[in-house]
Amino acid sequence: MCNELFDGPVVNLNEMMAAREYRAFRQMELLKTDPSNSLLSATMNIPGPVKVSAELRAIFSTITDEVEEATRDVIPLANLYLSEKTGLEYYLLVPLPALELKRRMIAIEEQQPFGRLVDLDVLRLKDGHLEILGRKDLDLPRRKCFICERDAKECGRTRRHSVEEMQAKIIEIVKKGKEHRNV
Repeated sequence: MCNELFDGPVVNLNEMMAAREYRAFRQMELLKTDPSNSLLSATMNIPGPVKVSAELRAIFSTITDEVEEATRDVIPLANLYLSEKTGLEYYLLVPLPALELKRRMIAIEEQQPFGRLVDLDVLRLKDGHLEILGRKDLDLPRRKCFICERDAKECGRTRRHSVEEMQAKIIEIVKKGKEHRNV
C-alpha cells in the first residue's frame, strides 16, 4: 500500500509555497463574491514530497462526499474541487454561519475514519481580511498529533516527527479506515 499511497508526482518547497499563496488568493476571491457566506477550504495532511496519488484522491473524495452530505440542507454558492500536483483542494461557499459550518466540519474530522488526514478549514471575511475559525472559537481543545497526542500544530512547527514516521502512521490510518468501511 505504501507504493500506492505515495505514488505520485514529487513537489518541491517553492511549488508548495506558491500553491499556498494561490490558495489564499482563491479563498479571498471566493469570499468576495458574497462576504456574508462562509467558506470551507479542505486540503489533505500529507507530509513529504508526494501530495497526490490515486489512493489519496479516493480518500479525499470520501471526505468531500461527507462534507456535501453534512451541508445538504443549504445550496452552495460555489463548489470547487482541484487536483493539483501540490495537493488536493476543495472549496465550498455556503450560506451558513461560520461557527455552524466549523461545528459540522469538526464532526467529520473526528468521526470519519480518514478525518485525521484532512484539514477542513472554515473561513470568513472580517474587516476585509481572511479569518480562519479554529476549534478554540467553539471552546474545543486543539487537534492532537496523530502520532504522540501532543498539540498537532506544535509537533508540526517543531518537526518533532520524521516524514517517514508520519507516512507510516498515515498508512496505518488508511488501513484501519478501509477496514472500518468494510465492516
